[in-house]
Amino acid sequence: MTHRYLLPLAALLLAGSAQAQQLAPLTVEKIMRDQSQWLGTSPSNVSWADDGKSIYFNWNPDKARRDSLYRIAPSGGTARKVSLREQVALPAAEGEYDRRYQRKLYEKAGDIYLLDLKTQRIRRVTNTAEQETDPHFALQDQAISYSRGGNLFTWDPATGETVQRTDFRKGNQPAGTAPTDQSEKYLKAQQLALFDVLREKEQDAKARQRQQQALAKLRPKAIWLGTQTVRNMRLSPDGRYVTYTLAQEPPTAKVALVPDFVTTSGFTEDINTRTKVGAAQTALQLGLYDVGRDTTFVLGYTELQGLDEQPAYRKEYQLKAKAPMPADSAKAAKGAKTAKSATELRRVAPFGPFWSDDGRHAFLVIRSADNKDRWIVGLDAATQKIKLLDRQHDDAWINGPGIGYGEGNVGWLPDSRQLWFQSEATGYSHLYTYDIVSGQKKALTSGKFEIQKTQLSRDGKTWYLLANKTHPGEQHLYRMPVSGGPLVQLTTQPGGYDEATLSPDEKTWALRYSTSNTPWELYTMDNKPGAKMKALTHSTTPEFESYAWRQPEVIEYKARDGAGVYARLYRPANPQAQGPAVIFVHGAGYLQNAHKWWSSYSREYMFHNLLVDKGYTVLDIDYRGSAGYGRDVRTGIYRYMGGKDLTDQVDGAQLLAEKYGVSPQRIGIYGGSYGGFITLMAMFTQPEVFKAGAALRSVTDWAHYNHGYTDNILNEPYNDSVAYARSSPINYAAGLKGHLLMCHGMVDTNVHFQDIVRLSQRLIELKKENWELAVYPVENHGFVEPSSWTDEYRRILKLFEENLTPAPAGGSGASGQ
Repeated sequence: MTHRYLLPLAALLLAGSAQAQQLAPLTVEKIMRDQSQWLGTSPSNVSWADDGKSIYFNWNPDKARRDSLYRIAPSGGTARKVSLREQVALPAAEGEYDRRYQRKLYEKAGDIYLLDLKTQRIRRVTNTAEQETDPHFALQDQAISYSRGGNLFTWDPATGETVQRTDFRKGNQPAGTAPTDQSEKYLKAQQLALFDVLREKEQDAKARQRQQQALAKLRPKAIWLGTQTVRNMRLSPDGRYVTYTLAQEPPTAKVALVPDFVTTSGFTEDINTRTKVGAAQTALQLGLYDVGRDTTFVLGYTELQGLDEQPAYRKEYQLKAKAPMPADSAKAAKGAKTAKSATELRRVAPFGPFWSDDGRHAFLVIRSADNKDRWIVGLDAATQKIKLLDRQHDDAWINGPGIGYGEGNVGWLPDSRQLWFQSEATGYSHLYTYDIVSGQKKALTSGKFEIQKTQLSRDGKTWYLLANKTHPGEQHLYRMPVSGGPLVQLTTQPGGYDEATLSPDEKTWALRYSTSNTPWELYTMDNKPGAKMKALTHSTTPEFESYAWRQPEVIEYKARDGAGVYARLYRPANPQAQGPAVIFVHGAGYLQNAHKWWSSYSREYMFHNLLVDKGYTVLDIDYRGSAGYGRDVRTGIYRYMGGKDLTDQVDGAQLLAEKYGVSPQRIGIYGGSYGGFITLMAMFTQPEVFKAGAALRSVTDWAHYNHGYTDNILNEPYNDSVAYARSSPINYAAGLKGHLLMCHGMVDTNVHFQDIVRLSQRLIELKKENWELAVYPVENHGFVEPSSWTDEYRRILKLFEENLTPAPAGGSGASGQ
């Protein structure tokens, strides 16, 4: 009788287990759980073993507290966890290869190692208690250079000899002991004339001094740094020059403190964070030590074209032309210091130098401190002269894929006469070469798309590029001859490709691939056009897969100024007439989210699916300032955040009403960080468009944000007070009419909790009632705890359900939890 019920009982248990794994219907509690426990963890940090026999990556299929290192064969099979003992013995994933790709040099745990790629033999270069860093092949690959204790050393693999190449010393050179005062000189001469024993001692001292001077010539010159520090030490290929960057830190500036209330000690502990925009920044200079002449120089830049040009925005102040602004903004700007009118040379920061393989040529990348110019200049180390090779100027600021805020993607081609770089000269980031001999600049790629990543093949004959050539929201891998030519597309599947890396023999790609509704997985594919991809991992769980996650439509609409704006659109299968809608505003400013791969906003993506299940239409806009669309979109927010980036949201709301049947009286908006800032601007300045909004970890006053980000877009607050006044939500708070939810972590070291406290006080003084603030005592800028995510999104959903969904007859609006 027991056996008769055994099979049915087992079947019942299995059925119950399958039912428990069903995700629908979506709830905030379900989708805001720890993702590693129910969604799965995508592989990351992909790298090849140096012998090409394995691929390493971080993964967490066991739902542990943190990811672990795994290895798998390129052909597939079972991924195996790498033990701690194996990890200690493994070469570092990152390193530098010699020019013939026979050896790899890397730093690990503060020591330097040399790997023979043919034999896989590892040779330990250093084994000290001090930390050695920044290893490079030097002296035409005959030696290895590295930094230790603030100085540059080289090591000869053939002899094992270590040579100290620099002798940087803190402070100022001690004053000499010889008398300088006339009376002291007289007394010394008298003493030496009177006493034989003193004359003999003086002669002995001079002999010792001559001996020390002779020995000193065998050592590097002592270079006294004063209050400066040194970084980025490099030895020229012929060993004659050492170049280095001198950094002068500004006088101690006031640093914002973030109090941490919930601590293990039970006491409130202050966290030192950062200065605020406009504070003095580190000044950088390029130093050059001429070993042959035993002398040092500091490079000058006064001949740089445009160095004396003042930013275009300053003309506004010089002409005393006032931009229109609301009364609150005018009050905030009143009395603020305006831009300087006197002509002055702008400060610059050098990067490099970058030497050609034959050691005959070198170039520098120089950036202006206001980031409106980037110069590429040739460097003649013997004369300390520079020659302009390329200048990229932007009245807004220099940035873009492959350009960034430092040297960007630059290098030499194997012929040692052509250097390569990326530039937004045409309005889109493309790849260029410059012939140092002929002076010819050549564009290798062109068009209304961006080169997002570049890689040169080991033989120097082929470029491998990641670009959004087919669609702004779609990436593909391409190859191209080193001298330019047609782009040959390698990948075929629509979506996104990330961490693409070639095997050591360059026959196979390892890469991560995803679509808008499937997370990243690890694949391999042959290095051929149209090759099929082979999946090596499967990370998502049956529970995640039990729900039919939507693939949002990527649409384009016209903004009021005629610009094309891309967005993700989520719609119910059977949308109700005059139904509700929510607009999501991504953060980071310079970021892309209207694309065809898995979003970094995975929780928001799942929340949008939940909203659509409830009858909402959701629009996720790549507003002005977003990445992926070229220079004009990137800089569309210059000097006015809350301008075009906000009107793009308003135009999106109009699109929802006119084309997709949404009620214009039932539109909400939400977002975090920059998205929280836009939400505040929307609720304060567009109260007739947005009925409810949730502003998360939002900037409320740009004068209180950091320098590196804000200064590029709004300049300094004391030089461009108009830009700050019209861009800061706190100046528009009087316009609030709809229902506003604000959420902020109390230990946010990026957008400080002080931001939201100041705005709250402003709302109190304005006697506003329809707002609330939810605080999260243990959260930084990016939330970590599932309980915090759940609480935050329950509040957001409640806000929209109560204000965008009409109450049913005889009752109040449902909370929809």
